[in-house]
Amino acid sequence: MAESAVRKQVYTTDHSSAVLRTHSWRTLANSAAYVIPHLRPGMTVLDVGCGPGSLTVDLAKRVAPEGGKVVGIDYVADPLDSARQNAVDQEVTNVEFKVGDIHALEFPDESFDLVHAHQVLQHIADPVQGLREMRRVTKRGGIVALRESAAMSWYPESEGISAWWNLFQRMGKEKGGNLEPGRYVHVWAQEAGFERDSITCSAGSWCFASREEREYIGGTFAERMLSSGFATAAVEGGFATEEELAKISASWRAFVNDDNGWLGILHGELICRK
Repeated sequence: MAESAVRKQVYTTDHSSAVLRTHSWRTLANSAAYVIPHLRPGMTVLDVGCGPGSLTVDLAKRVAPEGGKVVGIDYVADPLDSARQNAVDQEVTNVEFKVGDIHALEFPDESFDLVHAHQVLQHIADPVQGLREMRRVTKRGGIVALRESAAMSWYPESEGISAWWNLFQRMGKEKGGNLEPGRYVHVWAQEAGFERDSITCSAGSWCFASREEREYIGGTFAERMLSSGFATAAVEGGFATEEELAKISASWRAFVNDDNGWLGILHGELICRK
């Protein structure tokens, strides 16, 4: 990938084991249910920012009859071996994974019936350019489907989790990211060339309240504070010390162990018709 393309990526973490576990939890049912009514057998689909491929493989299952095919791309190769293994484990053969840059997609115009991205635009420096490219490779009459986080809330109040959220925001802004864009992603879509009346907005959410759910989300964030690209970047960039990260990690563990712990994330969703 060209150096200029790499510089446009502003992802604040890496693809550590903790991050991959988080992304592998995502399915169409819990993270992209708004897309399901628009899927049909035989479709060609591009999944941008596929990560370890859990959503990509789900998409491939839905379109598999009648020759449907899905391509998943990510800006680095790190998660793609996991994605390929995921497809093998589930005996899904109508999917392929490759490295690709959302700012300059290596596909001809009008290649796909549906182009999908889940929490990708918030991590790139030029989301409108990314959307232009997603629109370009979508067929006439096709769909671009987007989901981006819009807001986060938790209980009980926690100094450590508040410190984590402030750290996440500071690092994201420093790298040129776009925090919580789900509330205005439809504006980006119009700047990328979609007419307002061709855009359908909706909202989705995640809720983590059971012991299992808290262990999944809180345990993952606790681990990321101690060992991940995010932790390394936080310390090396002077955003936090190792001691501060350890305190944040302990706060996430306290959240896991609190039977009244609750975390909610609101997402903005778009179906954009070309």
